[in-house]
Amino acid sequence: MLTPEMKRLIAEQPLGFLATVTPDGRPSVSPKGTFTVLDDSTIAFGEIRSPGTIRNLQANPAIDVNFVDPFTRKGCRVSGATTIVTRGDDGFDGLLARLNTALAPRIRAIVVIAMTKALPLSSPSYDDGASEESLRKAWTARFRKLQPGEAWQE
Repeated sequence: MLTPEMKRLIAEQPLGFLATVTPDGRPSVSPKGTFTVLDDSTIAFGEIRSPGTIRNLQANPAIDVNFVDPFTRKGCRVSGATTIVTRGDDGFDGLLARLNTALAPRIRAIVVIAMTKALPLSSPSYDDGASEESLRKAWTARFRKLQPGEAWQE
């Protein structure tokens, strides 16, 4: 289900923007920065301080997640159903080790997403003939202007 390119993207850009539905039917979007790929059709993230997200998923396990490389303006959209594995549950420690994050001590639960769909995303700029290289250069220049300093020195 996940292509090699999608797996690479999630590994390099583990910040995913997930959409859930509140118990009263309102959409809710929340960023999560601890995503990892478990296999071709399963991803997971660590829950650190997201009681609203957990409450939403307990009421309705459906989820959509978008991952986007801000420089190439490419990404993927993943849909699926979640299982929440909390500290002390069977399998928690093994999943926690797969997240490979310094935030591990703060993770209270791991949300596992069994994907039903994974689709590529790309900017409409590609429809107009832009290349990945040109978009990367343009967005890198923009980020350098927004965040000047040593972090961008080559």
